[in-house]
Amino acid sequence: MKFSIITLFPNLISSYISESIIKRAIDKQKIEIDIIDLRQHTTYSHNQVDDYQFGGGKGMVLMVEPVVNAINSCKTKDSVVLLTSPQGKTWSQNLVKTFKNNYQHLIIVCGHYEGFDERILDYIDFEVSVGDYVITGGELASLIVVDSITRLIEGVIANESHQNDSFENNLLDHPVYTKPVEFDGKKVPEVLLSGHHANIEKFRQQGRIKNTYDKRPDLLETNNWSADDLDYLKKLQKKLKGD
Repeated sequence: MKFSIITLFPNLISSYISESIIKRAIDKQKIEIDIIDLRQHTTYSHNQVDDYQFGGGKGMVLMVEPVVNAINSCKTKDSVVLLTSPQGKTWSQNLVKTFKNNYQHLIIVCGHYEGFDERILDYIDFEVSVGDYVITGGELASLIVVDSITRLIEGVIANESHQNDSFENNLLDHPVYTKPVEFDGKKVPEVLLSGHHANIEKFRQQGRIKNTYDKRPDLLETNNWSADDLDYLKKLQKKLKGD
C-alpha cells in the first residue's frame, strides 16, 4: 500500500517512519510512504501556504491552491484523498480495516492552524478525526492513520499479534503478564502457568469481557455473544452489583 502525506513539517513524518515497525514495513516493501512538502506546491512568494481568514478572526487558514496542487502532484486513478480534521468522522478499527482492504493509495492532507479553506473539501474523499480534541497539527493524526493500517497488512507483523487486539470483536484486550511470577505480593494468575490451553483461552476471553465491562461498557451493546460469554457477563454483572 502507498501513502502520500502532504505536510508543512516533513521532518516530523520522516523521523517517525524511520523507526520500528513502520521502517521494517518499508524495508520489506509492504508499504511505500511519500512525504510531500506543501510549501513546494505554492505559487505565492516566500512559500506562503496560509493567510488570515476573510471576515476577520484569529488564526491562519490553509489556502486551497497549494493544497490542491500538492494533491494533484501525486494523485492517480487509484488514489483516495483523506483530510485529518477534528470535524471528521472518528477514526476506528472498522475504518482501519475498510481502508486496508479497499484502497491501494491513500493521500493524507495534514490539517493545520485555525483550519483550512472550505473549498479544499471539494477535493477530499474522506475527512477523519482521531478523537474529540484538537491538536496543533495533522501530522500526528496522519501517522496514526498510517500506523493503524500498516500493522494489519499481511507480513508486517504476525497475524496473532493483532487478531486479539483491543476493539477486535468489539472487546478490549485481555490482561497480560510476564516475569516475575510474583512482585510486591501480587502473583500472576495460576491458570496462565498451567499450560492448559483451553483454560487459558477461557480465562483470557473472560478477561476481555471484564475489561470491556469495566472500561468501555458501550462496546458491549454491539457484540455477538456466545452462550458462555453471555453466562459470564451475567455473573459479572450480578457480582459487581452485589446481587
